[in-house]
Amino acid sequence: MIYNNLLLFLVAIFLFAMDTVPEAPMLSPWYGIGIFVLSLYGYERICIYIYSRPWARRSAGYFAAEKRLSLMALIIFGAGALYLSDAKYYLSAFSLGDRVPALVNIAGLFLFMLYLAVMWRVARPRYEKIFGREYTPAEFVALNIRANLPIVLPWIILSVCYDLLVLLPYHGMQKLLASSWGDLAFFVLFLLFVVLFFPPLVRRLWGCKPLPDSELKSELTRFCQSQNFRARLYEWPLYEGKVLTAGVMGIVPGLRYVLLTPAIMQSMSREELESVMAHEIGHVKRHHLLLYIFLIAGFSLLATLLIEPFASFLISHPLFVDAVITTGMDVETLVSVISAVPLLIFLVIYFRFIFGYFIRNFERQADLHVIGAVGHGRALVSAFERISWLSGGIREEKNWHHFGIGERIDCLQDAERDPSTISRHDRKVRNSLLVYGLVLVIAAVAAWQIPDRQSSVTGQERVILHMAQKEPDKALWQLLVGNLMMSRKMEAQALAAYEKAFSLEPINPEVMNNLAWLLLTAEDKSLREPFEALTLAKAAATLAPRGHILDTLAHAYWANGMKEEAVQAANQAALADPERRRFYQGRALQFEQEVYE
Repeated sequence: MIYNNLLLFLVAIFLFAMDTVPEAPMLSPWYGIGIFVLSLYGYERICIYIYSRPWARRSAGYFAAEKRLSLMALIIFGAGALYLSDAKYYLSAFSLGDRVPALVNIAGLFLFMLYLAVMWRVARPRYEKIFGREYTPAEFVALNIRANLPIVLPWIILSVCYDLLVLLPYHGMQKLLASSWGDLAFFVLFLLFVVLFFPPLVRRLWGCKPLPDSELKSELTRFCQSQNFRARLYEWPLYEGKVLTAGVMGIVPGLRYVLLTPAIMQSMSREELESVMAHEIGHVKRHHLLLYIFLIAGFSLLATLLIEPFASFLISHPLFVDAVITTGMDVETLVSVISAVPLLIFLVIYFRFIFGYFIRNFERQADLHVIGAVGHGRALVSAFERISWLSGGIREEKNWHHFGIGERIDCLQDAERDPSTISRHDRKVRNSLLVYGLVLVIAAVAAWQIPDRQSSVTGQERVILHMAQKEPDKALWQLLVGNLMMSRKMEAQALAAYEKAFSLEPINPEVMNNLAWLLLTAEDKSLREPFEALTLAKAAATLAPRGHILDTLAHAYWANGMKEEAVQAANQAALADPERRRFYQGRALQFEQEVYE
């Protein structure tokens, strides 16, 4: 369930992060609240129906129902809370005046958890019958939140710490965060947190307790010592300790824990338990815990490098052009949506297939490690058969993050007959990681080598020019023509388009902003008019004090020799647009240290 919930929460965080805060909600507050409450009620009725089904009365059915309903919660959250109710518009009040924007995203995450809480509340009676433990509704919801919190805790801490660091009144800190090394330094600090503080924190959240002194603990400790392995042994009360499973977490030996559920300790023979321990030791010996971090970081890099070209390809497709022309949809809105869709698709594909491929093969590598550790795989095969039988005959069941138990048994038996199976699989994992690393390098080099993506705007160009001819008196199309000409470095044509747009809508802040920017930054210096740009930028900022417009005003002050006003305007831009705060703070440093030319 942990891996399934990881993917679930990633998508929920993405959907909320990509949602924009409108200037005004689509529906009135009362209608929005009504739809939100109705979505919760409807979801509750669905949960009641699913958990009343006969197949949900056993443990396997309980988990299957939870999986289905979690996915449905995600769909209802996106459609009901985000789209129809404009939840992000109201939750934006949590940002403390845009000083801590991470709080808004965290509020959105807990809004999604509210739907899950509805499911957990409905599931409680079924859980109590299956696992033999009674809870109040509040206790049961809190139990599930603690179980899932470690999945999102690193993201929560990373987001809040970054925003708090930005708020610190230290010039050196601000300069570091605004520099190209800021991301790397912050990632290193975050990695130290994951390595040093995360394992004991998770252990406490999950209610794990040290294994009591006993003959079993002594034997398992001796086995670990014989494998040159150090870790603390803990009892893991997952699903009241009745699930047959084990796990390991922690990279540093002194902060490394092997977790064993009471069910697996009670049902396994000593030899089988030693094989289970050898499997967990295999994860550490093969550096899988570090590789998980590497694979998650790789997603961020690939998404950054590949999604923009992919989105540009979609935008340039004739279907996009036809959609804009026939429906009359706003181009910028459609571009924003189409840029988000590939990223969501890539996120799901990456974790479901690429990340899933590696963790499945890491599990198999840990299985095969047992043969080398204890001299045979018979005890682990016996343990798997016992888990399959006691869990309700799940031998042939498969999932995206583990090979099926039957497949794992077959592989162990093949390795017993042919020991070269182990080296072949190790080679497969090593080569797969090398190919993955090579793909990261190639993607980074390709992105670095592409000077611009002018070919990617072909579709946009067709749309804009077509609509500008069709509706020549509409300022929007003249504005977009100006933007297009600017991207093509055709500054005189851009100036003409912006001036025409300004004549059509003289109080349009975006038109004034873009015209002012061109008058400040044109490579053809004969087109520059800093004083006129300042007048336009002041008017635009008065009408719409958004981050990019305040940035233009800051440039205009700077160009006219007004450094203090420029720095002040740049700081205002950082407050107005927290997501680009570091960029605007870098601008402020530039205005202080450099002279406009």
